[in-house]
Amino acid sequence: MIPLRDDVPRRQFPFITLTIIGVTAAVFFYELMLGPELLEQKLFDWAIVPARYTVPDISQMFTLPQKIMPFFTSMFLHGGWTHLLGNMWSLWIFGDNVEDRLGRFRFLALYLLGGIMAALLHIYTNAGSELPTIGASGAIAAVMGAYLRLYPRANVLMLIPPFFFGPFFAVPAVLFLGWWFILQFFNGSLSLLARPEQFGGIAWWAHVGGFVFGALLCSIIKVKNFYRRHHDEEAEFSW
Repeated sequence: MIPLRDDVPRRQFPFITLTIIGVTAAVFFYELMLGPELLEQKLFDWAIVPARYTVPDISQMFTLPQKIMPFFTSMFLHGGWTHLLGNMWSLWIFGDNVEDRLGRFRFLALYLLGGIMAALLHIYTNAGSELPTIGASGAIAAVMGAYLRLYPRANVLMLIPPFFFGPFFAVPAVLFLGWWFILQFFNGSLSLLARPEQFGGIAWWAHVGGFVFGALLCSIIKVKNFYRRHHDEEAEFSW
């Protein structure tokens, strides 16, 4: 399922959302400049490697800053164009409205903390793994969880590959995001019973952790209350 747009009007310029997309794209181009060998070496410094935190013999080889830094750097790294574009497109679809409701500072905090919580759950569920994990999907999952909590009556226009030219489907955001979460949870549960390479190295539990964190955080903090009125007045798809 590929989301194309939602029916929630944006009320403010999404400065933080666009800044995150810009910084992430710049980091990706920097990755391309490094070349395969140097990039592979750097990934082990910048990515989340669970064994760095869970295996004593490996953990003692790293300083505290070297252990903390990957929680931030890993969420700005991507393994290819498809990985980058898929993540940034999802951030663009859902991030601008969440930034509207939370405000810029709290949205940035949600994104970063969501990425950190996602990484922690990935480490817990993959203890001992020496595979480096990169990508913004855990942080974006937190944004998606927040969107579900903040915009329960929104709709999402989507298409289902490989039919890239239609038909298009408008579905409730609750259905779209709920089904996405179920898939992450199901695949994550299966991954606990299989070898990592059987699931393509995808950090399923990072997605689950980020999503739950975003939804819970937006359940306990006070947010702007303009959505219901504005959605009732203007929410519709137009082309």
